[in-house]
Amino acid sequence: MPRTVLLAEDDRAIRHALERALTLEGYRVTAVADGTEALAQAHSGRPDVLVLDVMMPGIDGLQVCRELRAEGDPTPILMLTALVETADRIAGLDAGADDYVVKPFDVEEVFARLRALLRRTDREETATASPGADPEREPDARYLEAAGLRMDPQARRAWRDGRELELTRTEFELLELLVRNAGIVLDHATIYDRIWGYDFGPGSKNLAVYVGYLRRKLDQPGAPQPIQTVRGVGYVLRED
Repeated sequence: MPRTVLLAEDDRAIRHALERALTLEGYRVTAVADGTEALAQAHSGRPDVLVLDVMMPGIDGLQVCRELRAEGDPTPILMLTALVETADRIAGLDAGADDYVVKPFDVEEVFARLRALLRRTDREETATASPGADPEREPDARYLEAAGLRMDPQARRAWRDGRELELTRTEFELLELLVRNAGIVLDHATIYDRIWGYDFGPGSKNLAVYVGYLRRKLDQPGAPQPIQTVRGVGYVLRED
């Protein structure tokens, strides 16, 4: 079955061009021009993934994202934005978006990011459907632990020193990768490949934005920052 995409973009030329490109790529696309219609279609059609423009009249993409997340809707969301400041991108992540693409964009980048989001969704569904270890017999087998962090990949939950963290899908995937490789320096290309399935090149700030936002959520007064930058290489999770 073809994957379904709900596309919300108020610019008619961009909407039609992206709808045509996604259709040719094999997706079944529902394209709408505003946030109100996007919410209605999301509630009735249950798409596999949403592509939302940030700046739309009436209800914008951020509001659509917040509303769906408040309802507990886990559908992956890719934001389209002309806003290039880090704070603007963080606003999208804070609203519950999983990823973003900055306009003007290459349609191949949109395809790559959608594939990555859908692969992660497939992995989560497979993990949920597969029985894990009996928690009564092996109480700690399901958890990952390093640098004061504790993660439950099956339940998609994470804690730092007992404090539960509220993470987006991409933040969780990034933290899980670092925890699983604690003490090992992961270069940018490796992280891009493992999290997004695509290396966006040395000019991309995508990874730096996610690491910065994840650090804010991990920040704890008096405690060292566990995610450290190895200049010119990548990132590593360390005890101190």
